[in-house]
Amino acid sequence: MDRLMAILMALQQRAETAQSLADKFEVSKRTILRDMQSLSEMGVPLVSMTGPTGGFQLMEGYQLSPLQFTSQEALTILVSLQAMTKMTDTPFNKERWTVIDKIKNSLPENILKQIEPILERTEVEVPKRNYKAPQLSALIDYTSESRWLKVFYRSQRHQRWLCILPKRIYTSHGFWYCEAYSPTHEEERLFRVDRMDKIEVIERPEYESENHLSHKDQSNSNNVSSSFRVKAKLTYRGMLQVEQDIHIGECVHALSNEEWEADFQCPATEWSWAVRFFFSLGSDAEVTEPETLRKEIYRMAERLCNQYKS
Repeated sequence: MDRLMAILMALQQRAETAQSLADKFEVSKRTILRDMQSLSEMGVPLVSMTGPTGGFQLMEGYQLSPLQFTSQEALTILVSLQAMTKMTDTPFNKERWTVIDKIKNSLPENILKQIEPILERTEVEVPKRNYKAPQLSALIDYTSESRWLKVFYRSQRHQRWLCILPKRIYTSHGFWYCEAYSPTHEEERLFRVDRMDKIEVIERPEYESENHLSHKDQSNSNNVSSSFRVKAKLTYRGMLQVEQDIHIGECVHALSNEEWEADFQCPATEWSWAVRFFFSLGSDAEVTEPETLRKEIYRMAERLCNQYKS
């Protein structure tokens, strides 16, 4: 039935030959011909044309009712929407709830009964956060228009106005982020959207012409920071924490049923991050190389021991 519905939707767009449909749905031409017979018996007004340009098409004026989802298509959409309802703030606060109700109301009862038990046991985990991102909707619009912006940004160390050219907006670990070029930092940086208190559209800065940006990009590419290889053995809990990191989560592999290893190239500029990250994992991680990283983690642990010695 799913394939019959998909064939109907394909024919609603254009005429199709039996062979083109067979290729699209990865079945034999004979199967497609049987499907056409089934559709005809169900009362679908099909027109069959012979010759080299022939094929099948729907009778003029025949239209499917909207939102004809298969059970898997409906499940895909609803699982995604349920994940969005867990976000603290989105540009679609009201819509993320109303669209779920509309889709469920449009589904046949038999499909709804199939997918509801799966929906109750399947989810995309999104951490709960306590924040608001009032500039998010406007920022998405400005990003799509490639507009230069002046934003009042609150970082851990500063509260100041920054000039940025936003490149991409995405959500990760319950937060919204903006990838943007920053003339202040002379590189692309990542900014938390909830830390943007004000946004103003500005003209392209004169000192950031196309030639200047191209020259700067070329200069950066000619001075790529060196990197060092990091290898660390992980317990089960350590593996779970490393896998959640957006940069090195895919660099974990199993050594045995009880031991895992992280193996990746770390930019030299991220040395401080590597020290703090693996120190924070405690006994759930043991860095095996480089030796300099092992020694720095040891010194950090020693300082902590001295702090609590008394």
